[in-house]
Amino acid sequence: MNLDAIFAALADPTRRAILAMLLEDDMAVTDVAEPFEMSLAAISKHLTVLAEAGLISQEKRGRVKWCKLEPDAMRAATVWIQGFGQFDPLDFDAFERFLQVELPGDDPSTS
Repeated sequence: MNLDAIFAALADPTRRAILAMLLEDDMAVTDVAEPFEMSLAAISKHLTVLAEAGLISQEKRGRVKWCKLEPDAMRAATVWIQGFGQFDPLDFDAFERFLQVELPGDDPSTS
């Protein structure tokens, strides 16, 4: 498991939103793209990053490409984070707000 790829994939708010959507059920790529104001090609790039990190899998069913969450892929990242137990519990929302303040010119949503 490549921790760098997992954390890079999780660094983007669009990809985190996609993962949250896939918590509910498998989804067709077009359904994943629906709530976002971006092209299908842009969503496909996000899905490729998630798939390369092992966070999702994709399969073709007939003419439709489906996405499925691979929750075990987060295990390596979770174990690594838990190794820093003194930071328990982790507040990722607060961390993201901190980064937005510290790096105001680096808007991750434009990646």
